[in-house]
Amino acid sequence: MSDDDRTPRHHPVPARARLGPGALSGLLAGGAALAAAELAAAAVRPQAGPVVAVGGAAIDRTPAAVKDWAIRSFGTDDKLVLQLGILAVLTLFALALGLLALRHRRTGAAGVLVFGVVGAAAALGRPDSTGLTDALPSVLGAAAGALLLYFLVGRLPAPGRDVPEGQGEDWDRRRFVIAATAAAAASAGAGVLGRALSGAGGRAAVASRDDLTLPRPASGAPAVPRRARVRVAGVSSFFTPNSDFYRVDTALVVPKVDATTWKLRVHGKGVTREKTLTFDDLLRRELIERDITLTCVSNEVGGPYVGNARWIGVRLADLLQECGVRPPSAGGPADQLVARSTDGMTIGSPVEDVMDGRDAMLVVGMNGQPLPFDHGFPVRMLVPGLYGYVSACKWIQDIELTRFDDYDAYWVKRDWAREAPIKTQSRIDTPKPFGRPEAGTVMVAGVAWAQHRGVDKVEIRVDDGPWREATLAAEDSRDTWRQWSYAWKATKGGHTLTVRATDRTGEVQTEKRTGTVPDGASGWHSVVVTVD
Repeated sequence: MSDDDRTPRHHPVPARARLGPGALSGLLAGGAALAAAELAAAAVRPQAGPVVAVGGAAIDRTPAAVKDWAIRSFGTDDKLVLQLGILAVLTLFALALGLLALRHRRTGAAGVLVFGVVGAAAALGRPDSTGLTDALPSVLGAAAGALLLYFLVGRLPAPGRDVPEGQGEDWDRRRFVIAATAAAAASAGAGVLGRALSGAGGRAAVASRDDLTLPRPASGAPAVPRRARVRVAGVSSFFTPNSDFYRVDTALVVPKVDATTWKLRVHGKGVTREKTLTFDDLLRRELIERDITLTCVSNEVGGPYVGNARWIGVRLADLLQECGVRPPSAGGPADQLVARSTDGMTIGSPVEDVMDGRDAMLVVGMNGQPLPFDHGFPVRMLVPGLYGYVSACKWIQDIELTRFDDYDAYWVKRDWAREAPIKTQSRIDTPKPFGRPEAGTVMVAGVAWAQHRGVDKVEIRVDDGPWREATLAAEDSRDTWRQWSYAWKATKGGHTLTVRATDRTGEVQTEKRTGTVPDGASGWHSVVVTVD
């Protein structure tokens, strides 16, 4: 045997053989960054996590028309879609950095730090930011990801390096696999621990809700009239169950507020006696119970973002009067009430509307239960007759009296109107669009609403025929929707059913179609059916 035969053979590692491990390194580094950030956010606060912070910043900077499209397209899943989109972008970014690190190891690792800078800037720029500590999760997560990427790429043989056949190449591969597996396991563990700790942080809030027994209201809601409900299958229930009640807000993480530590401050222009109230202070006040329909300004004609519930709370006007507040009509200097949420949301309401005698309230109960967290526990605001974005602040913690000319609330800064009374609307619940009812008598039914004015009449039109008056169910209150029905003598073929309502002031629902921006959609709701 010659000397050449006894010498181990070497061969260069092809560059393309490193692409897969390099991309995987980037993915593992991105996962480690997110997991470490999640763990750090559990120690700071869940809202400081990079995905939540960047998602919130994206929501803040999204044009109103795009935001409205997202709600129409994805409904209450719009936040999930946004978060998945952010994760998809981060995945592509991580893959690119992994491949970059194959040639420029330090540059690739430094690129992960950009992730931290973006997340930290987003967290610090949020309206509910609590200071520099909000930047820690993104910074620590990025540092962990950068170090891991630098380490993993270092486990790979350099491009073009001569590696002995067999053992040498296998050893390099084994080193990388062991390191990658350990990194993946550690990241998964950190992520699970972070989520568990974040959940534990909300346990006190959950306990405060579970332990709460709502006092009996001093002023109970009148009994719902026996004929307020139509007996037609497919019509929305008169009261919307809490689990089915629409939710539209900007919170990517639902705030879990402990009722035992919650406080509300009332201050600002015209406030001669500033107040700070605890949750127990509210419960000791006179409570009222009222049936009120809420509507979101993002509700399209015929849309689902409207619901009716029985609410328990404190009269907001009484509290403001105790603080010395007078409405503008009585010479008060403030015409806007700015409500602030624990998540930084600001909502501006007209002081005149809040204090004109309607049942504006600070709500503590919904359909006989303490408020669900999704709907603002421990306390939310509610003003009948106004769209939610100018009246229904959830997780409220601060009320400031000011002027519209001096301050623009969150949605007003984003091209929505600063005052937005709910428009007269009606909806066909049954038959459904593109339904195929049998010829003969078909019950057409639905709901109509004109909160704080009341619904006086509902009419139905078949194709281009005359308007026919529908049968209205009994009215519960002018602040709730009314169900209606119409017995249609349906003939075979395709037909278009259209509905319109008239409110108590005599105003007929307009035919003119408008979008939801800037102050709510308008137009008649129609459904097309084929009668067999």
